[in-house]
Formats: sequence, C-alpha cells, structure tokens
Amino acid sequence: MGAAGAFAFTALPTASATPSASAVIAEVYGGGGNSGATLTRDFVELGNAGSTAYDLSGYSVQYLPGTPSSGSTWQVTALTGAIAPGARYLVGEGTGSGGTAALPTTDATGSIAMSATSGTIALVSGTTALTCKTAADCAADPSIVDLTGYGTAVVREGSGPATGASNTAAVARADSLADTDDNAADFTAGTPSPVNSAGQTPGSGDGGGDGGDGGSPTDPGTVRVHDIQGTTRLSPYSGQTVTRVPGIVTGVRSSGSLGYWIQDPTPDTDPRTSEAVFVYTGSTKPTVAAGDSVLVTGKVSEYYPSSTSQSNTEITGPTTTVLSSGNALPDAVTLDATSVPDAYIPTASGGSIESLALQPTVYAQDFYESLEGMRVTFADARVVGASDAYGELWVTVKPNENATARGGTLYSSYDQPNTGRIEVMSLDTTSTFPTANVGDELSGVTTGPLDYSTYGGYNVQVTQLGTLVDNGLKQEVTRRQKKDELAVATYNVENLDALDTQEKFDRLAEGVAVNLNSPDIVALEEIQDDNGATNDGTVTAEGTLKRFTDAVRAAGGPAYKWRYISPTNNQDGGEPGGNIRQVFLFNPKRVSFTDHPGGDATTATSVVKTRKGVELTYSPGRIDPTNAAWEDSRKPLVGEFTFQGEQVFVIANHFISKGGDQPIHGRYQPPARSSETQRAAQAAEVNTFVKSLLAADKNAKAVVLGDLNDYEFSQTVTTLTADKVLKPLITTLPAAERYTYVYDGNSQTLDHILTSPAVTSFNYDVVHINAEFADQASDHDPQIVRIDLAKCRRH
Repeated sequence: MGAAGAFAFTALPTASATPSASAVIAEVYGGGGNSGATLTRDFVELGNAGSTAYDLSGYSVQYLPGTPSSGSTWQVTALTGAIAPGARYLVGEGTGSGGTAALPTTDATGSIAMSATSGTIALVSGTTALTCKTAADCAADPSIVDLTGYGTAVVREGSGPATGASNTAAVARADSLADTDDNAADFTAGTPSPVNSAGQTPGSGDGGGDGGDGGSPTDPGTVRVHDIQGTTRLSPYSGQTVTRVPGIVTGVRSSGSLGYWIQDPTPDTDPRTSEAVFVYTGSTKPTVAAGDSVLVTGKVSEYYPSSTSQSNTEITGPTTTVLSSGNALPDAVTLDATSVPDAYIPTASGGSIESLALQPTVYAQDFYESLEGMRVTFADARVVGASDAYGELWVTVKPNENATARGGTLYSSYDQPNTGRIEVMSLDTTSTFPTANVGDELSGVTTGPLDYSTYGGYNVQVTQLGTLVDNGLKQEVTRRQKKDELAVATYNVENLDALDTQEKFDRLAEGVAVNLNSPDIVALEEIQDDNGATNDGTVTAEGTLKRFTDAVRAAGGPAYKWRYISPTNNQDGGEPGGNIRQVFLFNPKRVSFTDHPGGDATTATSVVKTRKGVELTYSPGRIDPTNAAWEDSRKPLVGEFTFQGEQVFVIANHFISKGGDQPIHGRYQPPARSSETQRAAQAAEVNTFVKSLLAADKNAKAVVLGDLNDYEFSQTVTTLTADKVLKPLITTLPAAERYTYVYDGNSQTLDHILTSPAVTSFNYDVVHINAEFADQASDHDPQIVRIDLAKCRRH
C-alpha cells in the first residue's frame, strides 16, 4: 500500500469497457494504514446506477500495479451477493499499520495491498485473473465490466487516469455514478468516504467495533476464535478489531513470519469452525510461550501467501495479555486414514471456493481448513517427499494410499492428488531437521499447529517430531545393454554449466556411467552455456560438455562425443543468460551420428526421401523453431543415428514448464493449468514431425524423449501420441513404478520416452537415483530404453 515510485508517462491506447448504466467502480482508495491516513484499510467501493439489483455472484474485483512489469499479475478478490438499485457495495482490501478508523462492515473481503498513488482496478465478470497488461488488450476483454486507472496507470479508460490519489485521498465518481469511460473526467480526488451496502460509513455501523464488551482488561471479550474462523475459508470478522480473544498458546514462530498460535480449549459444537488462529506479530519476536493463557486484541485479516493460494486467517497488530503460564495444551486432532476424507477439494467451476461452507467430512482440504491453526497429530507416517534444505518433508497419514514400489505416493490423475499427504515443517529452526528419503518413516508421534503455505498447502509446524527410521532406500542401477541392443537414455541435469562444482559434474557423470550403465545415446536436458547465468551473449556449451564427458570417462564410462545447436541468446526460456538446450551424447564405438550440416537456432529441419532412403535435411536440426509454440521455450533437437547398419531418429525435447499454473490446493477450483495450452501446441508440432517421418518411411524407427513437463494422463501426452504415431513407454510399467519426479509428496511422471510403431522389441526402465532422495544430483530421475533392432526387423 506504500506510495508508488515516479514513472515517466507517455500517451497509450485507452481501455474502455462499455459505459455502464448499472454496476460501476464508485471509489478507489489505496492509502489505508499508510503514514497520515485515517482509515486503516484500502478499499474499492462499487455502485449501482440502475433500477434493478445487480447480481455479483461469480464476479471479482481485480488490481494491477500502475506500471506492470513482465512478472506483474492481476490480484483477485471474489465477490458475492448483489448491489441494490442506487446502493453501494464495499470491498475491503489490504490493511496497514497506521490509521485510527476501521471501515464499516465490508460486503466482500480481500487482502490486496494496493498502491496509494497508482494502480488499476477492474470489476470483472468472473474470478479468473485477467492477463491483459495494456489498455488496448484490456479494452478487448469482454469480462471487464468497468475499469479505473489512477495516478500514472498504464491501463485506464479514456484520455488519462484519475489523478490525485494519495495516502489521504481517494478517487471517486460523482454521486450520480455517471460513467463516460474516461477516468480522468469521471473521477475526482477527495477524502475517502467508504459506504457499504447497508449505507454505513466509518463509525456509523459495527464495522469499526472492537468485538468486545468494554469489560475488565483481564476478562475475555465476547468474540471467540471459532467466531473469527467462521464456517467458510474467510473470516466474517476480516478487517475488524477484536478484543481480548482468549486462548492457550500452542506454538511460537520466532523466525520467518513471526507470531504464535492460540487455541481455545473450550470448543463449540460446529465441526466447520477452527478453534485456533495465528497471531502475527510483524517484525517483533513473540514473548509468549507454549502453555500461556492469553487474551489477544488486534485486527483480523486474511493473509494470502500468493495470488492464487488460499489464505491464512490471522490476528494482526496484536496486544497480548498473559493471564497465566504452564497450562495444559488442548488435545490434538488425529490425522489418519479414518479422519481424513478421500475426496480432495470442492469445485467452483474455476472460481474461488472461499465463500463455500466447509464440508470437513467430505473433502480433505475442507477438513484441514476446519483445523486451521489447531494442534494436530499423526503417528508412524511414511515419508513420501524427501527432506530439503529448508527443514521440510512430506509424509502420508494414509499408509495404503496409492503407494509406489519404493514407498512414495503415486499421482495418477487430476481428480486425486492424494489426500493423505501433509507437509512437515520445522518450527524450531535451532534444532537439526532429519535427513529423510522417500520410504523412510517418522516413527512415533508428530504434533504441531496446522498451517497453510503457498508451497504445498497445509502443513504441520512441528513442536514434537517423530523419530526417523531409515528404511535404506538405495539408488537403482539399470542393467547394461546387450551387444545387439541400442540403449537410448534421457536425463535432465538441472542447469549444468562449466562454472558448476566438480562434485556436481562427478555425481551427474556417475549417474550416466554407473546407474544408467553407459547408454549408447544420452539426450541431456538443461545443459547451459559455458558461463551459466552470466548474461553476456555467450551461447556455446563446449566447455560445459567437455567437463561433463571427461567426468563420465573418469567414472568408467565411454569417451562420448556430442551434438547440439546453440540457441539464440535468451530465446529458449530457463535461467536468464543460461541458454539451456538439449544435447546428444553418443558412444562412437557403438553408434555413429549422421551429420547433415546447416542446422541452426532458427532453421527448421525436415524429412526428405533420397536414393539412399529417408534422411533429415539437417542433423542435428530443430523442429520448426520459429513457430509460436516454441516461444520462450526449448526447441526440439533432432538427430539421425546409425547402429549396426540400422537408421534411428532421435528427438530430444524439453517442453515449457508448469510455471503460472494455479496450485492444486489453491482457492480456484478446479485450478487453471494455463501452461498446458503451449505444451499441447508443442506436442502437436512434434507429432506432426513424426508423422512426416512415417509418411516417408512407415518403418522408420524413432525415439522421442525428454522432459515434457507433463503427466502421462495429460493433454500434452494425448496430443503427442495422437493417431498412434508414438507409444508412451511409461505406460508399459506397472502402475506403482510410473514416476520420474516427486513434487509436494506426489510421485509423478514428467520425463518420457516414446517410440514409433516400428520399435517393437524393447526393454524400458526408469532409474530412480534422485527424485526420492534428500541428497540429489538433479531433481529428475533418468530413464532408458534398450531396443533390439534385429528383432524389430523380424516383426
């Protein structure tokens, strides 16, 4: 909510929703709680100039910074109810540390920290975050009902943005709510004057009330924690001050987001209402201890760890009175296969589920939400996500839920993200957190407050940690290929560059030479240029590959040669300046590479028929690299190889990542998987190329492999395999072995090998050496296919 910096402003195309004779943005204020402000909170006020009620079900108010960057996103506050004719509707947003007056009771609640001086507010028919970042693009979006840019906002209506907004001034329409689609003309600056649907203003209703009864400083007020938590994901007291809320301190966080949890030892009878809440102390370390009986006065707020996550209900700016110490803690709720429902989360047609009444006996995520902040406990839980450097690991409280062959939990459909998974996070950072691998066990009892994070969702902030039992998970070593078998592997080596430590090179090299047993061909993903993230125009990777192949040879592997195509600087995504690319390594004693010179970063290779048979125009080459499907993403690398007189085409891929997708545990359900659109387009390009190869030679032997960044049940793989031109080999394994990656305790498949119909005799293996381990050389597991080309001929 701080004042935005000064920006140079030039005339831009204007955004323009159709002038509205009904619902409009009436007033915008982003200075709440700032220096000099009277009001403690930002707000957006809507108005209805029409003669009939305006239904806001499924609508949202959204905010964009005045000068959006490439990383800026629209922040969303969902709306409910309706605006009566001639009435107003108040949306409370971010709360600051200053100010003295609360808003009147809000009609909708968000937590967006709006700028006091420059930004854009949109009233949107829908709750999916807008993507437009220019006035022209927003003008073309039919979901935008009304839009207000203020200060120096790039996105605004008409001749210019509304002016004069500050820590002490809002921008507002005239009482008539007239809308000419010109923000500069329609809005004027003045003293903030929020009005809610009941016609209340600051001080006129109960929105600024203290939730207490004016009693003794050591007597509890009238509001209890379960009143604050309510029966949905959002507090009915959000934005209001509550007084002398009683509870027992159950856990203290003295690093990171500072504060402590209190829990009411006298619960109500409603299973939907949590009995605990986090008290956020800002930059002040808490002085309370577990077992203290306290009274807390402060402002209720909803904290969103990210723009698409669920929220944490908190009491902020607290004043705490300790009544006594050493009290018994409230009993912990047991998490197990009986208490946690099998269904994961409710849906809202892609909208926010925050206003839905919780159903804790139906949905696992509702069950966890109904326990937000409360003490929970589980016993003898299997580790399903290895511990990391941040003091976190994943367990399952459902021992029989979709177990993998090595002790993880398999993710095999969008509809079932596995409800027994729960993250375990270290609350006491002074203690040593155990180093756990998948399949290990936290024996005995683990207990702590249940929290929510953007990284993984619900988690236990442990105050008592079970004992780690090491079940001895070992790295796999695949068998060596036979003399007549062509062995082709894929391995994502996680941003390897020539400046990395020798230890990283040696460990990755051991994976190739020992665990993969020296394949004939290895497709590597994420080979960076020779100076890594240094962004100076370097694109070659000779130094990186020499260090890597030398390390492979030192580990007992062959003297690999390599082929690749350098990308155009910063055009293939990944770490800026890193210029990641796919690379072919091949053992020249076993296989030869057929060079057809001329391929480069922007020139497409294709399939041609010659008197000698089918060949590539360029080898190595790229598939249609200027196609929009590959924008800001790695382009497939195609190579032509010969093994024992047999021609084999290999296509190495690294599709665009899942960055930008909404989390499976977030408030928008079902979550939008926006990145899947581009991956499907990439899959279609590869599918088309394979079809061209098979059209020229129906018996062509092709291996398509790499990090596809998507599951075997995804649209990406369905598109890639369309018309049965490719077979996904992951589906040939038993279900309990179908994974190459572990994320948030879900064992899943992101890396793939697929083969053309002529590849009829093969042996396929995912070699688990990284993803399940706390100590990883990469976050991906490699995989290998051994093809008996002689048997393929006979078929």
